[in-house]
Amino acid sequence: MKRFCWRMLGVLSVGVLCLATARAAEGDLKVGDKAPAFSLEGTDGKTYSLADFKGKQAVVLAWFPKADTPGCTKECKSISADGANLKKLNFAYFTASVDKVEANKKFVEKYDLNFPILSDPTKKVAEAYGVVHPGRPVAERWTFYIDKEGIIKKIDKDVQPRTTTAGPDIAKNVKELGLAGE
Repeated sequence: MKRFCWRMLGVLSVGVLCLATARAAEGDLKVGDKAPAFSLEGTDGKTYSLADFKGKQAVVLAWFPKADTPGCTKECKSISADGANLKKLNFAYFTASVDKVEANKKFVEKYDLNFPILSDPTKKVAEAYGVVHPGRPVAERWTFYIDKEGIIKKIDKDVQPRTTTAGPDIAKNVKELGLAGE
């Protein structure tokens, strides 16, 4: 009987943990929220802050799990291939990961990517955006669309890296959300 009680307690504990995790997910960022501030080093050696774009340009921040892995490579190559079209829309765009700057620099150089990848090895910004959480040591593949005033206009949690349409998808969303600059 004691063994049964201990097993039931274990099952209940797991259930409570799952419920707590689900409730934490409900508290994640949502459309209309102010985007968390960030100041992260890019692969081009510059530090980029959300505040730098306030009142000037919309920002797209596309988090990915790990540099130089198949899905992340396809996603970043698609964004790079569509770079000329994205630049015409006059908004700031970055991919970001929790990799160290050196790893992201090698990744950019290997594939000749034409945009900066931001690095968050401390995971502080990734945690603020909810892309890193208990049980998930690397970032979720989520893209945040942020207007000129720092308000989240869309969170794409269904990025499909295998389709290699990340670049055109970002352009389409920026246009649809009215985030393209003048």
